[in-house]
Amino acid sequence: MNPPPLAAPLPGSTPRESDDLSLPPVERYRRVRAFTESLTTGLAPEDQVVQSMEDVSPTKWHLAHTSWFWETFVLEPHLNGYEPRDPRYAFLFNSYYVQAGERHCRAQRGYISRPGVAEVLAYRRHVDDGMLRLLEAEGEGLSEDLRYLVELGLNHEQQHQELILTDIKHVFSVNPLRPAYRGGSAGSLSGSAHPEPVAWVEFPGGVEWVGAPGDGGFVYDNEEPRHRRFLEPFALAHRLVTCGEYLEFMEDGGYDRPELWLSAGWATARERGWTEPFYWERKDDRWVVFTLAGTREVDAAEPVCHLSYFEADAYARWAGARLPSEFEWEVAARTVPVTGNLADAGRFHPQPAGGASGPPTLRQMYGDVWEWTRSQYEAYPGYRPAAGAVGEYNGKFMCNQFVLRGGSCATSRSHIRAGYRNFFPPDACWQFTGVRLARDLS
Repeated sequence: MNPPPLAAPLPGSTPRESDDLSLPPVERYRRVRAFTESLTTGLAPEDQVVQSMEDVSPTKWHLAHTSWFWETFVLEPHLNGYEPRDPRYAFLFNSYYVQAGERHCRAQRGYISRPGVAEVLAYRRHVDDGMLRLLEAEGEGLSEDLRYLVELGLNHEQQHQELILTDIKHVFSVNPLRPAYRGGSAGSLSGSAHPEPVAWVEFPGGVEWVGAPGDGGFVYDNEEPRHRRFLEPFALAHRLVTCGEYLEFMEDGGYDRPELWLSAGWATARERGWTEPFYWERKDDRWVVFTLAGTREVDAAEPVCHLSYFEADAYARWAGARLPSEFEWEVAARTVPVTGNLADAGRFHPQPAGGASGPPTLRQMYGDVWEWTRSQYEAYPGYRPAAGAVGEYNGKFMCNQFVLRGGSCATSRSHIRAGYRNFFPPDACWQFTGVRLARDLS
């Protein structure tokens, strides 16, 4: 099957996400939008319309929704004379913004056979034309409000780039043919030696400032206000938990020992029949895993991923440790550069930590897998959501969710930072989610 042609990149853009934050807004817009469409290379139109479960959205829907966001929150209020390509799209491609109007049922996004992929790409071109006119006319003179909306739109689109990858992975995983998204994108077995034993990096605790640093860079409202937290002395594992280590938990009866599990986690695991991580299966007396490059044998040296909070917490308890709080993680992450196996590398699969000489230092803090923390997703002291529909972006989800930190192999480098707060319900496991252990020192 020949892949469908990718829509032509925007002028001056390249299909990669090396988004330099110092670039003018118009150039950053070009790059982010082009990278989104580059992620559809090799996907047939049929691939882009499937909704394999309620949490998954079709690729086509992501392409359209991100355009609806620009149209609704930037173009219609700020570009004189802008006309939507089709006013009906506002109903089809709104996600959860109640104040922005009625919306199509989330669980039925896969029913939207029309507009087709080609029409959605034409919609993107229509929105791009408007955005380029607006940004080129404004230049560097963007008002503070408009600049914030542009930054919000760029970061929103980057979130959906990650969702395109995680969602198409689930779509392909339920296809009996188990097609590969991109051959070789996850690499072959690493062949690496078993990773060095876990070492612990210690932190003295005390009163620490956490939250947005106020340096003028973009942050989501849930990262604010900056405030103080008292931390007891703690230590973090210098690397992520590996598949081999998680196999030891499984072989020790980890899924059959209720004393290791939270009550809600035990009930969920029993109800859903969990016996191994999501995307793992047993074949011919060996464990294999489905990746974006297809199915292959589990590599013991790679970080284990696609774990729910319940599984991460049970493993930590089995290992005689615990999950870090989000504030411990943030304080520790500020000591290392924001670099790692992120979406820019194009691997789209966690990679082994490898060996290192010298004293233990924190590794894999950014990229590879989102790291579950034990922190409930809640408002910081003094938090106030933004006014209007954009204020529905984060605040209204502060219930029954846990915070994750650090980004994953599907997160863009320019999108992640030490204070970034992702959040999911504790049973979610279709995202690239994994474990870093913590322990008390007192």
